[in-house]
Amino acid sequence: MNNVSIISVFFLSGLNETRQHRSALFFLSLLCYCLIILVNVSLILIIILDNSLHEPMYIMLCAFCLNGLYGTAGFYPKFLWDLLSPVHIISYSGCLLQAHIMYSYACSDVSILAVMAYDRYLAICRPLEYHSVMSKQRVVKLLCFSCITPFCIIGTNVFLTSTLKLCSSFIPRLFCVNWSIVALACFPAETVVNNVFAYMTIIVYVFHALLIIWSYIYLIKTCANSLENRAKFMQTCVPHLVSLITFSVTILFDVMTMRFSSKDFPKSLQNFVTIEFLFVPPIMNPLIYGFKLTKVRQGFLKFVAFKTKSFN
Repeated sequence: MNNVSIISVFFLSGLNETRQHRSALFFLSLLCYCLIILVNVSLILIIILDNSLHEPMYIMLCAFCLNGLYGTAGFYPKFLWDLLSPVHIISYSGCLLQAHIMYSYACSDVSILAVMAYDRYLAICRPLEYHSVMSKQRVVKLLCFSCITPFCIIGTNVFLTSTLKLCSSFIPRLFCVNWSIVALACFPAETVVNNVFAYMTIIVYVFHALLIIWSYIYLIKTCANSLENRAKFMQTCVPHLVSLITFSVTILFDVMTMRFSSKDFPKSLQNFVTIEFLFVPPIMNPLIYGFKLTKVRQGFLKFVAFKTKSFN
């Protein structure tokens, strides 16, 4: 039992320099979280209630929104509690759970974006085969795979982290991430397996990202010579591209801050970069799809009209 941590709680020091603005941060964060819930739940309900939206692309969008709700649920309730609390602590098991949610949310987003890219490739480049290849049953299987696989891979990472003996309980972040916990290990030699598995995980999802980029480059080349395909690309692929770029930039900023942050880098700016992927994509994605996709917009108008009639 020598390799089992005796630490029972972690101290999160990311909020130490924001004591003067706690109230404002609390109300802004609460407003942000309520907005995330509102736009994502609204889009999910629109897709579920409108039979015309029971198509592969919209089922994927529904999964995208559900994943956004899952990821933000792992951060905002605890963060809001910390803003009201003088001491920012989290239990050992709670920290591991939060790290698991954060990482699995991010990896699932990449996987779902990869499935969306494959769907658009089939719809535009192989339209005659689309309905036979991309059936509702296959979409559900692909989405289950996109969510369960990251859950298991990150679960393995977190399990390996739980076997380390830690010599500190201070995490210099707003929330728990696997890398920050591993950095607290007493013996760096014991983290070799963790680091190898972590880098293997990174390679897997970088490969996902490369496949997405390749598919969109191919789509752009295919659509360049056809007005019909260009219109289809602008209507259905641009929201995917915006989601991909938004998510990639926010994750890249967070990784760069975590790996290369300097003591001279303002803590408030570090905090903003750290949580950017937890409020920009979950808010932007439903709004982008809602405004850009005609069927979703029409479904929203039907939903509003139905609610108005119900109240009258």
